[in-house]
Formats: sequence, C-alpha cells, structure tokens
Amino acid sequence: MYYFAHWVKVALTSCLVVSGSMVMAQNATDARRYMDEKNYDKALPVYEELYKQSPDSFHTEYLNALLTAGKFKVAEKMAEKRAATLPKWPPNPSVNMELGQVYERAGKADKARLQYDSVLKVINGDDILTTNIAKAFSDIGHDDYAILTYETALNRLGNPPMYGRQLATLHARTGNLDKAVDALLRGGPSVFVTAESAKEMLLEIIGTDQKKLQLVQKAIIRKINQQPDNNYYAEILTWVYTQRNDWDGALLQIQAIDERNNESGRRVMDFARTAIAARQYDLALRAFDDVIARGPDQPFYISAQMEKLTTGYNRIIENVDRKPEEVTALAALYDTFLTKYPAFYAQRTASEFAALYAEYGNNPKRAISILNRSISVPETRRNMLGQFKLQLGDYYVLVGRMWDASLTYSQVDKEFKQDALGEEARFRNAKLAYYMGDFDLAQKQLGILKSGTSNLISNDAIDLSVLITENVEDSNTVPLHRFAYAGLLLFQNRDADAEKLVDSIAQAWPKHPLADDLVMMRAHIAIKHRNYPLALTHLKKVIDTWGKDVLGDDALYTTAEIYYNNLHQTQEAKKYYEQLIIDYPGSTYVQMARQKLAALKEQGVQ
Repeated sequence: MYYFAHWVKVALTSCLVVSGSMVMAQNATDARRYMDEKNYDKALPVYEELYKQSPDSFHTEYLNALLTAGKFKVAEKMAEKRAATLPKWPPNPSVNMELGQVYERAGKADKARLQYDSVLKVINGDDILTTNIAKAFSDIGHDDYAILTYETALNRLGNPPMYGRQLATLHARTGNLDKAVDALLRGGPSVFVTAESAKEMLLEIIGTDQKKLQLVQKAIIRKINQQPDNNYYAEILTWVYTQRNDWDGALLQIQAIDERNNESGRRVMDFARTAIAARQYDLALRAFDDVIARGPDQPFYISAQMEKLTTGYNRIIENVDRKPEEVTALAALYDTFLTKYPAFYAQRTASEFAALYAEYGNNPKRAISILNRSISVPETRRNMLGQFKLQLGDYYVLVGRMWDASLTYSQVDKEFKQDALGEEARFRNAKLAYYMGDFDLAQKQLGILKSGTSNLISNDAIDLSVLITENVEDSNTVPLHRFAYAGLLLFQNRDADAEKLVDSIAQAWPKHPLADDLVMMRAHIAIKHRNYPLALTHLKKVIDTWGKDVLGDDALYTTAEIYYNNLHQTQEAKKYYEQLIIDYPGSTYVQMARQKLAALKEQGVQ
C-alpha cells in the first residue's frame, strides 16, 4: 500500500510540474504577443510573474520589456539587484554591460560610461573574450567601444596586425576611412592580414563608391609618404589604381617598386599578366617593353618577348576591327623571334604564329608550313605534337586538302587512343565526313563518340548525330548536303558564301526540318562578326518558333552567354539562365547555367 501511495504521489507531482511548465510557456507566449502589439500594460504584469517564478529564465526578456516600455526606474533596480547578488570575482562583463545599457536608456550617460569602461578593464588579451566583448558592444550600437575593446587587447598583446580586419570594418562603419586603412595595413602583411585579404577587405569597405575609393587612395599615399620604402603600401596603392581604372598610374608604381628592390622586372611581368587578365592589352605591352628594354642579360628578357607576342595575338583575336597591316606587323615580330630562338617552334608560340596566318592573315599555306616545321622538331613534347597535328588538320580543311586532313586526324586518334586529344581527333574526323556529305560514315564515328569520356565531346557528337538523323527526309539528303557544305564554308571563313547558301536552302525548302538550324547558323555568323543585336534577333526566333525542339535550350543558353560575356548586361543574362533551368531541366547546359548564376550572385546581381 505504501509503495502504491508513493507512486501516486510521484505521478501527481509530475503532472503538476508538466502542467505548470505548460502554463508558463503559454504565459510567455502571451507576453511576447502583447509586446509585439505594444500593449505594455498587459505584457509587463505577465513578465513580472514569470520573472518571480523563474528569474534566471526571464531576467533578460523582462528587462528588455521594461526598457522598451520606458520603465527605466524599475529596470535600474532590477539590473542593480542582479549585479549586487552576483559574485565580484571573477568579474562578469555582461553584468556591467547590462547596467551600462540600462543607465544609457535612462539618460544617465556618465553612469553608463563608467560601466562600459569597467568592461574594458576585464580584457586580458584572451582572443575569445576580446571578440565576444567587441561583438556585444556592436550589438548594442556601440562600435566606438568595440574599437576600444580591440585596441585595449592590442595594447596588451603588442601585435598590431592581429585585429586589423575587425578594426578596419568598425572604423569604416563609423565613417573614418583613414583609420580603417591604417588598421588594415599597419604592420605590413601578416598571417592575420595578407596582401590579398587586405584587397578583399578594401573592396568590402569601398563597394562601388568612387568617393570612398579616392579617400582610401589618399590615405595610402599618406602612409607611403611616411614610409616611402614600405613596398606593401605601394603594392596596395597599385591595386587601388587598377580599381580606379588608372592603369598608367599603377604601372608607374610597379616600375618604381621593381627598380627599388632590384627585382629585374619580375614584378613588372606579374603586373603585365594582371593587365592581360583585365584585357588591358596596350598597358601589358608597355610593361613587357619595359622589361625587354633592360637588355638581353636580364632573366626575364626572353619571357617578356614571348609573352608580348601572345598578348598581341590575343588583342588581334578580340579586335573585330583589326586591320590587315596589324596582323602583318605582328606576324613579322613572331618571325623575328622564332628566327632568333628556333627552339620555340616546339612551343605554343609557333601555334599562335600559325593561327595568325591561317585564321587572321588569310594565308593558311604559310600556317601549314610553320606547323610542319614544329612537328619535325625532335624536342617537341608529345602533347604539344598532338595539338600541332590537330591544328594542321584544320588548316588542311581550310585549303581543301580533305584527305590530308583526315589522315592527320587519324594519326592523332591512333597516337592518343585513350586521351582527350584522341577523342577530339575522332570528332573532327566525324565532322569532316559530315562536311563531305558522307553521313553514314559520320554517324558510325559519332556513335562511338557519344559514349566518350569527355562530356563536351560527347555532347557535340550527340548534337551532330541528332542533326543528321532528324534532317534526312524521305531519302532526300540534298538540303542536308547543302547545309553541311555551308558549315564547311563557315569553317573555311567564307562567311558570305555560307550565308548565301543558307538563304538558298531556306528559299528552296521553306518547311524542311532544317529551318531552325538555318536560323541558328545565321546567329552564329552574326556572333562571329560581333553583330550581337542581329544574333539575338535570330536566337529569339529559334526560341519563339522552335523552343520545344532540340535547339531551344542551345538558343537560350547562347542568348544568356551573349548578354553575360559580350554585352555585359548581367540582369538580362540572369533572366535567360534562369529560364533555361526552368524550361529545360534535362538540358546539358543546366549545370553551366547554375555555375553562371552562382557567379552572378557573388557579383551582387540579385
């Protein structure tokens, strides 16, 4: 009987505890709702009762409610009572910060400051403690005390760069860019603030505000005037110049640092590569010229000449308004360099030289001669040899030597059977068969490639195979033969002839399944000639008229790419990438579209 009574008592007690907890939870919910409704007369009595029942659980919530309701005297007494009941050692900075906040809200600024100052006295150099206190000050709107927190810790530690990033953020937020720059850069690069992280931080501080950028530049110049031999400051200033698009000023800075440190042009070479990445080709060429002018006994003399040629080549590629004399002048520079340093016939320099003649100088025969020489150089590495041969096969196609092209592709296929170069060679041979109208042979070769290891080659093979399959109508292969030949003309840079042939096919077979392919080819011709508005018009027609067919996703992705890469209209690009993902979830372009959207998000495009 005793045991039964005992368990009944335990069960009843448990029920009462659970019931009490449920009541408290409901009361807390009601109090919060009253606060949201600004019904303080109802909220405060409920909070007071909750606080009496569980002081530790509801202290902060009740105190904040009192402060929000303007009941400062009650809040003061409550905070002071808590402070009086807690042990004096070890010191608890949260108590002093709470008191300071209450005094400040009550309009007692001096008393609040005393409490905040007492928190600073607790700082002993411990990183976690310092960070927590600084965050707490920022959370209550006191960035000034957060700054004092870090500076107090630094005085204890004697390590200026340690909180550079945090202090730079706080100073920038309070509008003091001079101090932000000083905090970020003092002490030079370190494990806490590298040169690259300093640049990232400055970008966060500056954003797109040109006035801020100018103020930061002035702040760094002041530091350079104070420490003219500090290369770190000069390097950051150079970066600031590039952000302001003042590449001339940046080059002058880099040249001065390079000479001061006796770096023999190394820093100037690095800067030239940075300029190339930003498509500042003229500036990069001037930088290479500076290194070359230092003389052949300098370590970067040959590299500067070689990279100067590549830069000139890239500038030719990207300049739709290039003049024939520019191509001729650059070809002469390549010729001079390779005559002086024939070993580079085994390098990519020779590949560029050949491409210059074949693709931009209308002289594929000279290009073939260059590549044959490169292939015969014993020192040419195996992979480079394969690339030379693929290029040679392409140029045989340009001059109409189809058998030689097929033989050359087949050699690469055989020599690189299990390699990406071998796959590429097989695809080019299949495409050559397609150009020549041998669709059965093309399909046979494409069938092998469709399961290839390279997704890019596999997708291209599938696309070409589908094109052949879908456009052979009742054994009438004439339209496809002509379309394939138009593709060959386009490959041979006979664009006007290709366009005329496309027009004739459209007129002769207006309802042929090739209709969308014809419009797509017109789009590619327009892209090739940088006529992006015309290209977008053709692509829109493909999307609107044949959006559900095989070229719909291709047209949509190409449209997005034009807006992204060529027109730099990121919002438009984003719209088309998103449409592609929604309308064509199974497309091979979806993954690339997701990657582009992620990149746009990182750039701040919403």
